[in-house]
Amino acid sequence: MSGLLQGKTGIITGALDEHSIAWKVAEKAHEHGARIVLSNAPVALRMGKIQELGDKLNAPIIGADATNSEDLENLYKASMEALGGPVDFVLHSIGMSPNVRKNRAYTDLKYDWYLKTLDISALSFHRMLQAAWQLDALKEGASVLGLSYIAAQRSFPDYSDMAEAKALLESIARSFGYHYGMRKNVRVNTISQSPTKTTAGTGVGGFNAFFDYANDMSPLGNASAESCADFCVSMVSDLTRMITMQNIYHDGGFSSVGISSKVMHKFAPEPEVD
Repeated sequence: MSGLLQGKTGIITGALDEHSIAWKVAEKAHEHGARIVLSNAPVALRMGKIQELGDKLNAPIIGADATNSEDLENLYKASMEALGGPVDFVLHSIGMSPNVRKNRAYTDLKYDWYLKTLDISALSFHRMLQAAWQLDALKEGASVLGLSYIAAQRSFPDYSDMAEAKALLESIARSFGYHYGMRKNVRVNTISQSPTKTTAGTGVGGFNAFFDYANDMSPLGNASAESCADFCVSMVSDLTRMITMQNIYHDGGFSSVGISSKVMHKFAPEPEVD
């Protein structure tokens, strides 16, 4: 199936390099006919390869600090000018924890860093939705997505304060989803993705071991960044126009499995037969 987003426009935030889920979503959205604007924080624009992606997709790049409301207003205004009016979809793919980056134990967090985690990784989602609301920057029936993780519901020690950030992100999707749905039939959802080998993901302590564990636990294995991009395309297309205020697991079944035979075998291998 192709052309799911023919004639649609959107804003994709958070693409840093070719390992980013947002990067893959941008490529897939373009492949399906969408015209897009790319955005990231000014520091990420300097550090990443987003210009390469923009050139490839003929997509304008607009820098914006997602923790700054004025920056987000400018992002929407510039995007509407570039794309010819309000947009059909927005992807929030933003997350960072200073405590995780600095290897602070969860039992010894720096609270000013904790607040920064929440501001960057969750409150920015509310800021993006509120700026769009106030500027009327989304079309009737538009779709807004945020990327989450199952640590919002379960304990993953090394994920630290990012777990609370993802829980808040999902709550914002439900709360703002109600208001935006009533106002303009706009859908707001979060996607709880498998552990994915992005630049940010691999910075979490013990990531490789957990990646392998999740892969063994999931009947379908870990969902790749590419398959997540496919799912995001479907979620911003007209095929899913009645789905809103949901946190949807895109994790190969991990979220519904108690234990798998692969993991059981590692703890209790079958005896060798003579």
